[in-house]
Amino acid sequence: MADRIHRVIIEGSRISTPRLTLRPWRRDDAVAALPVYGVHEVSRWLAPALEPVSGLPAMERVVERWVSESETLEPPQGRWAVLLRESGRLVGGVALLPLPPLGSDLEIGWQLAPDMWGQGLAAEAGHAVAHRAFESDAGVEELFAVVRPRNSRGAATARRVGMEWVGETEKYYDLLLQVYRLRKGDLDAGGPTAALR
Repeated sequence: MADRIHRVIIEGSRISTPRLTLRPWRRDDAVAALPVYGVHEVSRWLAPALEPVSGLPAMERVVERWVSESETLEPPQGRWAVLLRESGRLVGGVALLPLPPLGSDLEIGWQLAPDMWGQGLAAEAGHAVAHRAFESDAGVEELFAVVRPRNSRGAATARRVGMEWVGETEKYYDLLLQVYRLRKGDLDAGGPTAALR
């Protein structure tokens, strides 16, 4: 179990781990995305907090926006659908995007369907995206995750990715948020492996 999070294969915009395939969102993903983004348990922890996506037409618009936005992002930035490798089921999403207001810090964000929680999948997806960022030619030296203070699952996932808590700030999204950071030299330095044992 300890080694599984470290095996990451990057092929263009697709990323594979032993249990997951991360691929760019497609317009036909809306039906599968609704059980993730249409539930309060997921949307309440997003920064900024959002209401659950209200139905399929709204989810189609969100996915369409993600697809269009992804076409303009500079690598290693992106948004990926998270699929189980064995079944191909879409179970969540992960993103690497600039944090507001300045856009100079890159944030890893993850969301999973609630029935997938507790299996280490979000950490595996976040870790895979960190590999993509640090192995790119963009010169990325550190990544961040921002977590609402009462989101203990989000904080635990950040630690499993290998991130360290660096404090609280209202710098991003005008909200009080916990900030976690992963430096390039700390990737695979024991954080994810230790957390999964």
